[in-house]
Amino acid sequence: MKVAISGAGINGLYLALKLSKIGNKVTVFEKNGKIGKETCSGLFSEKILDFIPEAKNLVQNKIDFVLIRFPRKTLKVKFSEIFFVMDHAKLDSLVAGLAKEAGVEIILNHPVNLIPEGFDRVLGCDGPFSQIRKSFGQKDSKMRIAIQGILSKKDSSNFVETWPTKKGFLWKIPRGENIEYGIIDDPITCQKNFNDFLDKNDLKLENIKSAVVPADFFMPKSKKVALCGDAAGLTKPWSGGGVIWGLLAADLLLKNFPDFLEYQKAVETLFLPKIIFSRIITRLVYFFGFNIPWILPRSFRIDGDFLKIFKKNTF
Repeated sequence: MKVAISGAGINGLYLALKLSKIGNKVTVFEKNGKIGKETCSGLFSEKILDFIPEAKNLVQNKIDFVLIRFPRKTLKVKFSEIFFVMDHAKLDSLVAGLAKEAGVEIILNHPVNLIPEGFDRVLGCDGPFSQIRKSFGQKDSKMRIAIQGILSKKDSSNFVETWPTKKGFLWKIPRGENIEYGIIDDPITCQKNFNDFLDKNDLKLENIKSAVVPADFFMPKSKKVALCGDAAGLTKPWSGGGVIWGLLAADLLLKNFPDFLEYQKAVETLFLPKIIFSRIITRLVYFFGFNIPWILPRSFRIDGDFLKIFKKNTF
């Protein structure tokens, strides 16, 4: 089949690679002049290697747990899997190279504003402002803002620190050669909360960047057109991360290709219950953490991709 993919992010490139390998003629249209998402922490569970084994050479640091620092209590949350710190832009470039080797045509500086004609299937992997999504009458997804910057100081610690805000959180991620600080929060308060945090901790960051994070899941009912990744709002409600969720959805698409209706049904079956459950859990943890923190255990273990909570663990 002739397949058009709008967006050369990790989801679009992964789908292009896999679809080309099974005999389809794939064209990827990218609005920017280069490949690589630069505003992203690149913190992925080890599941990333199940999808892209070649990414093992991109690992900058390994993370075992996170400290959640509420004002009156710190929670220590162990991950059931190791998390890797990677450069997201380099990950995109790696998969783009693999896709080209598999015969995929990638066209840069080519924004897609309407559903492309002359293709048997069209995939919208064009991010939070997806034009493919808008073609179904959907407005832009609900958004949060993410801001990140770098402190030039080596740190290979095996844990992340976070500081919850009312509608998001701040973070510190050791990247080996440097340290990343950032925030994901409501668009109205995000910049002020980040500036206040930097001032309070006397932090002077370099290379500060920002991006929007979608938070509104949507799957069109179409036999010819499908969405994946940020375009579908497939991001974890508690963290805003979307790479593993997007790749899991991509594998569902590949499993059901070319039947997009079955793909859309499979994605809703897998993710809708998890989205609802994780939103409830996140709100409860925030409520207890800010108001009655003593009710929360000091340590526990979770699946960092699905917020599955295991029995209380001490370590």
